[in-house]
Amino acid sequence: MEQNKPFRVIVSGGGTGGHIFPAVSIANAIKKQHPEAEILFVGAEGRMEMQRVPAAGYKIVGLPVRGLVRPLWSYKNIGVMLDFFKSERMVKKIIRDFKPHVAVGVGGYASAPTLNAAYALGIPCLIQEQNSYAGVTNRSLAKKAKKVCVAYSGMSRFFPADKIVITGNPVRQNLLDTKISKAEARKSFGLDPDKKTVLIVGGSLGARTMNESVLSHLDGIRESGVQFIWQTGKYYSQHISEELSKVETIENLKVMDFISSMDNAYAAADIVVSRAGASSISELCLLRKPCILVPSPNVAEDHQTKNAQALSDRDAAIFVADKDAKRNLITLAIETVKDDARLASLSANVKMLAFFDSADVIAEEVYKLAVEYKNQNKQN
Repeated sequence: MEQNKPFRVIVSGGGTGGHIFPAVSIANAIKKQHPEAEILFVGAEGRMEMQRVPAAGYKIVGLPVRGLVRPLWSYKNIGVMLDFFKSERMVKKIIRDFKPHVAVGVGGYASAPTLNAAYALGIPCLIQEQNSYAGVTNRSLAKKAKKVCVAYSGMSRFFPADKIVITGNPVRQNLLDTKISKAEARKSFGLDPDKKTVLIVGGSLGARTMNESVLSHLDGIRESGVQFIWQTGKYYSQHISEELSKVETIENLKVMDFISSMDNAYAAADIVVSRAGASSISELCLLRKPCILVPSPNVAEDHQTKNAQALSDRDAAIFVADKDAKRNLITLAIETVKDDARLASLSANVKMLAFFDSADVIAEEVYKLAVEYKNQNKQN
């Protein structure tokens, strides 16, 4: 592609941080490699990408697309399908106006109508699949994509093998750039810089099972000799505050509804207790963090369990089923964080699963498709 001639990219998807973080990371990598690139995001109206993407400095257009209602035979799905077809028509107009050279889908409601429309108009498509078990949207789009970037081996059971590029998942760059020491990170949370520390994080909205696990073991935490940083999620924060007000203050338990400085939180922790979303796992691998994974049972096709098993099968994480967490999780976390040999083993094994420079590799694949398209169409 001619130097300084802009190439245009549409990036679609979202709905959760697990889709938005990779999408923004890919866009940032494209702009870093090709400052002249023009990038337009397409999201779903009312979903978090409509705030997060502009905050990252990119323009986004919203579609009325939404998810199917259960049960599938519900009459409400008539409206869902009408909105889907309306979204496809809207995207076709967006594509004709923006004239992209390539379209990128990261999963989420907006990906399907966007990539369907792009394919219909002859625009090359790239899919980025974060999970070890491919989502239904990306599976349905696989035939239309020229490239499928994945984070796990064995994905040929979902996608044509000749289209697959193993890239890993892009993660939030600030997590990798932090230079803070473990002691300084602990001090930033008002904790003892020398004590073993467990980080419990259930996502920005929280995780009820993990919160109940903590509330059920407050005495064990108090007497453990271990520090805990606990992100409850804003949805649960009031209930948890009420429950904690009934007991004596636990000095070694730092409770927060939301942790804005996740780089410091990871740095402070000897072990992380987390859900098993693809982005979280990729971050833990890159940061070499020993972890206990408690997959959410409330996700499509139980993909978090499959993500967690992909690590636990290689002794790169400890797997705890959601149904067992309330009984076992906190005791297991305390035992493990005191076992230096176990922590070292988990750290070494999880590091082996890390992919570095994922966003840069995906950006290069995006650029290749754009060059190919421009050469074939002899257009700017």
